[in-house]
Amino acid sequence: MSDRSNARSSGEGEAGTSGSPFQDDGVQDLVTASADGIVAVDHRGVIRSCNPAAEVMFGRPAGDLVGTPFGFPVVAQETSEIELLAPGRPPRVVEMRVTSTTWQGERIHVAALRDVTRHKEVEHDLESALERQTTIVAVAAHELRTPVAEIKLLVHLLRDHLSANSDQHGVEVVNQVINRMEGLQALMRKLLTASRIDAEESRSFPKPVAVLALILERLADCGDKAQDVKVSCSPDLAAFVDRQDFSEMLIIYLENAFIHGSPPIEVRATERSGRVEIRVRDSGSGVPAQFVPHLFERFSREPNAGRDVEGTGLGLWIVRSLTEANDGSAWYEHDDGGGACFCLHLRKPEHPDSTG
Repeated sequence: MSDRSNARSSGEGEAGTSGSPFQDDGVQDLVTASADGIVAVDHRGVIRSCNPAAEVMFGRPAGDLVGTPFGFPVVAQETSEIELLAPGRPPRVVEMRVTSTTWQGERIHVAALRDVTRHKEVEHDLESALERQTTIVAVAAHELRTPVAEIKLLVHLLRDHLSANSDQHGVEVVNQVINRMEGLQALMRKLLTASRIDAEESRSFPKPVAVLALILERLADCGDKAQDVKVSCSPDLAAFVDRQDFSEMLIIYLENAFIHGSPPIEVRATERSGRVEIRVRDSGSGVPAQFVPHLFERFSREPNAGRDVEGTGLGLWIVRSLTEANDGSAWYEHDDGGGACFCLHLRKPEHPDSTG
């Protein structure tokens, strides 16, 4: 990011300088053929020439500018942002690119000035709009969580009633409703997490976490799907990670396996090279090779996935963001036996006895 200089362009001549300005033909040819503001500055920092665009930027004619101090540091081959102040108008943000040349044995700095005020205003407006949008999405997702959970509970009660009355068709319909409700809950959870990441509020507070216990907790939330999962993990294995972040990583990897893969599914956690490695492997067809480089990008979805396949393209981006916040890494491997394998590397705790 370029540096912002708030120095003013004084444009006020110093004693002894305004009496010796000159508009030499060589420098003038150099500065006139440009749509940007061009200012030629000598080694003393005095303006030797400028073009009409520079006159507009400074709000003063060339006759008043030539021979006066430029007012900004000029370093060849550097780009910076400066703020131009002129009487009777708002400040202008200007990008300054400096090169140098030699004229009649004297080193001259040439500053190319481009007015980026409007660009900065548009950029600020866009950031504000995105911030408002993120806030609206987060509030909506948060407010919907409770009513959606209550509706899901009522639907479960309805399924129990239909099952008690041997209404198998009704049970099947209600099961489809429950699946859609679970998908909606997963979407709201991801939107809330993505909003926290965007707002830089997703601060991680790592501590020792018992890996097996957390895996079993997450599987307990998976209902009947958990019966297709095989777990391999030492009860003593611990990771140094934010517990909520780790939970979200596991949920997303498991959801991906359930939705895009096929059973059986294996969750294997081991210690490898001083790190905790978690691998979630399914028995599906895997990820197309051409799509693998884009897997963890935001809003990235496999282009050949059907419309009936759930997914927002947020899940794996969230996993990578959270693992990096915990000094870890996330990646994908194609399983030699077929299927997909999503992996995590997390830190080990220095004192694993105090696990949570």
